[in-house]
Amino acid sequence: MAEAQVAIIGGSGFHEIEGLSERREVICDTPFGQISESITLGTLSGVGIAFLARHGKGHRIPASEVPAQANIYALKTLGVKRIISINAVGSLREEIAPRHLAVPDQLIDRTVGRKSSFFGNGLVAHISFADPFCPELSRLLIEGARTTEATVHEGGTAVVIEGPAFSTRAESRLYRSWGADLIGMTMLPEAKLAREAGICYASLACVTDYDVWREGYGEVSVDMILENLALNADNARRAVTETIARLPAERYCGCASSLRNAVVTRPDAVSDDMKRTLGPIIPASEDE
Repeated sequence: MAEAQVAIIGGSGFHEIEGLSERREVICDTPFGQISESITLGTLSGVGIAFLARHGKGHRIPASEVPAQANIYALKTLGVKRIISINAVGSLREEIAPRHLAVPDQLIDRTVGRKSSFFGNGLVAHISFADPFCPELSRLLIEGARTTEATVHEGGTAVVIEGPAFSTRAESRLYRSWGADLIGMTMLPEAKLAREAGICYASLACVTDYDVWREGYGEVSVDMILENLALNADNARRAVTETIARLPAERYCGCASSLRNAVVTRPDAVSDDMKRTLGPIIPASEDE
């Protein structure tokens, strides 16, 4: 039996979810190592929820070391079908100001060295990732965010950098020239892994700063980010709560069928160990 239908992955400044009934903590063992932190299970608006603090309690895991494979795998085994990701981001556009909320629809991957796939080791799959966020979940997240007092931006491109350092001014200007609107460190590889796992994924991006492209704004600092996150926290929590209350029981997007025709390795060429490892990820029909 599924223990949760929706997962919330909390980022910087969003370390817990309020209002859950029947709360309990679980630790999930995965073939991809330990998860970031124990997962809080509970019920919100009649929906089974799993909450995971991306950076662990006390924010001890940097973006480049977040065990995204283990996190997404664990959520899949708990029955999660939708993930709402909370991400702190900088703005690359004048009109997207600090303390605004945004729900992006595109990504540019500038990360290096992160494990961004469940596949490999004798099993090859190529998912479609043209539209990296679930359109259905993103639309509902926008509706939920618009019930808050925050200014909400629909769509936009987020560039994901490796970190932990913030951008140079030259990099910030370059990303603007590419047409990027937001910049952060945590949407990837989560979005790719969620797509491989057939889980809907959408981001509620909490804008904390103008990065370093804007003349006269000054440099980005941790204090600046945390202050603006704290001010945005209530709006983010309300947006998530309102979104969950709007979720239909059924999914009508294509996320669940992401592996259909994506696996190119012949079944008889896949090891039994790999089949067992990816059993929760690959639908039975894909392994026949």
